[in-house]
Amino acid sequence: MSLDRKLFVGVALTYLLLSGCTSQVTEREQYSGFLSNYNNLQEVTTATGEKAMRWVSPSWNPNAYDTIAFRTLEFYPSPKPNEQVNQQTLADLQDFMSRKAKIVLGQKYQRVSNAAAAPARSRPLILRAAITGVSASNEGMKWYEVMPIAAVVGATQAATGHRDQDTNLFIEAEFIDARTNQTMAKVVRKVFGNPLENESQKITTKDFKDAIEKLNTDLWTFIHS
Repeated sequence: MSLDRKLFVGVALTYLLLSGCTSQVTEREQYSGFLSNYNNLQEVTTATGEKAMRWVSPSWNPNAYDTIAFRTLEFYPSPKPNEQVNQQTLADLQDFMSRKAKIVLGQKYQRVSNAAAAPARSRPLILRAAITGVSASNEGMKWYEVMPIAAVVGATQAATGHRDQDTNLFIEAEFIDARTNQTMAKVVRKVFGNPLENESQKITTKDFKDAIEKLNTDLWTFIHS
């Protein structure tokens, strides 16, 4: 095999190895502890073609409810802003995602801030949802190069120099029957934002807007299924 051909094969293999190492779903070690438990989660493909880890009760029926108790997405654990993901970005993300979710939920259910505020004789469903991480990591990094996330993980820098960076938003949520206190569905999802040019570029809410639109399309589909 010629030197040029060996070089071509080596580059191709390297590309395949690096491009395939980014997980499409949240890894188990990245689960935050926000959900009551993570039992029986299975990888699924959503209506928009994205991947998620999800469990749905066999008795789930979105039409069995007429009220949804949801106030805002939480942060769990408490966020730790840094130079790349500042406090304003975190606040903007929380506000934008909460407003979008309220619009979608309000198209099917009467929305109240908590279960205690549900009208008498209503059939309330509770949505607990949290942003559990915002991260940027170098494109093509193997799993052992990426630092574990807490609430916010700053950029990691390649020893060989600057690389484009992937942006990720981590979401965990569960629907709970307010009358029985039983979890009816739960999901752990990794949302992919726009790539950054390098570790010096700040993450903004705009980087995730398209991905959040997909997230809410999937929410709409799920509660209308």
